[in-house]
Amino acid sequence: MNGSKVAIRYAKAVLQQANDADLANVVFGDMQSVDATLEESKDLRTVLNSPVIKNSDKQEALLKIFSAQTENTKTLIKVLVENKRIEALGDVAKSYIHLYNEQQGVKVAKVTTALPITSEIEAQVLSKVKELTGSDSVTLENVIDEEIIGGFILRVGDLQYNASIANKLGNLKREFSKSL
Repeated sequence: MNGSKVAIRYAKAVLQQANDADLANVVFGDMQSVDATLEESKDLRTVLNSPVIKNSDKQEALLKIFSAQTENTKTLIKVLVENKRIEALGDVAKSYIHLYNEQQGVKVAKVTTALPITSEIEAQVLSKVKELTGSDSVTLENVIDEEIIGGFILRVGDLQYNASIANKLGNLKREFSKSL
């Protein structure tokens, strides 16, 4: 699971509170939005990590940015600011998403490729992952990493299959160095 112990604790608390209020699915959408916003905005991440900017200013900015979110999410932001942990917001969101998926029995397959995958390939990968895991609830996360050159790396839980060109080149290099 992504995130520090602190982020996981906050995520568990938010999930428990959301479950009690029967809003876990709605807060899941909020956390996806928070995660996506923080991933897309380097400036916002810089603001959250800045010791120069007052926490009250960070809270005000975040509450304006996420004004359409539920009270649970707004309360999380306020609590993180009060506890001087606002820089962990992204990790809390990622941890919540992971915990929620786990609670719902959804498997997350992470596919690392050099280029974005097409919808056809995504469908093929999803069907293969469903076959391998025996689970009908699978979501696919595509990570772009140009360093793998080509091919793909598929990770589902603790299982990993590395069919990247970089891995094959590394294997060839090791074989050549052994025979010298």
